[in-house]
Amino acid sequence: MLAAAGPRIWAQTAPAWGGPVVDMHLHLRRDADACFVHMQGCGVTHAQLLTPANNEDRAKQEMEKRPGRFARSVAADPAGPDAVRVFRDALNGGAVSMGELKYHLALDSPEMRRLYDISAELQAPVMMHVQNFPHFEGELPYNTGYPRFDKILKAYPKTIFVGHADLFWAHISADVPTDRGYPSGPVKAGGLTDRWLSDFPNLYADMSANSGNNALTRDPEFSRDFLVRHRGKLIFGSDCSCTDGNGAGVSQGNNPEAARLSGKCVARATLGLLKEYTTTEIFRQVTWENANKLYKLRLQYPLSPA
Repeated sequence: MLAAAGPRIWAQTAPAWGGPVVDMHLHLRRDADACFVHMQGCGVTHAQLLTPANNEDRAKQEMEKRPGRFARSVAADPAGPDAVRVFRDALNGGAVSMGELKYHLALDSPEMRRLYDISAELQAPVMMHVQNFPHFEGELPYNTGYPRFDKILKAYPKTIFVGHADLFWAHISADVPTDRGYPSGPVKAGGLTDRWLSDFPNLYADMSANSGNNALTRDPEFSRDFLVRHRGKLIFGSDCSCTDGNGAGVSQGNNPEAARLSGKCVARATLGLLKEYTTTEIFRQVTWENANKLYKLRLQYPLSPA
């Protein structure tokens, strides 16, 4: 193996998961090499850096340092006075998607609708954090109104929607409790998310974080069928905050409801579940092919030394 310059970062001689894996939900970190350290630790080969609009330069520097490894998104408050300009400029300047959108707005609000129009025009996926149960005392809901979201899916057929987070994944079941964000136990057939992934060509699912991992583990028999049924709609991501790709440091932002993943790397845990539950063909589709097709990525593979 060859050591990279700077911190002790090693180039992968071969992908740890039998082929390339792109993490579509890796938040841009403060240290220049921290994202790559996490990827190397968990065996991820490529990633989309979720990038606030005011940190675009830092994301671009990381991309220039390791060409072909990264793509970037853009995120900003949809209610901001310059929101339309900010998103358009970033997308026209190389960002491949809008997200993560995690704001206290309704999914059918005028502010969000402006972004859906941009998504339809530029064919840039828009990824939304859908959460109604607080992780911490006083936390307000994000992207409310999910039970009526089918009306938005119908009204914006050319917009590419990617759902993520607690309530989105809770709705794989028709039985959604109101007293917790991460349901456990058997899935009841007929959940909104499960149905809408089948009914609407423009809806996709981000499998990241405790929410995606919990959805896979709660009812393995259902999950195996779910992965086959929606194999073309599922996008692997980590949304992991561990430092080394092996579970060190803080897990899931110290969210007490996500304590089940304490000391674990979410990317490793979810990739392990996908390996266990699916075929090699479906694993590659969910962890590589779907994202490349949907986001029109220009990632380099085979890998060059880091």
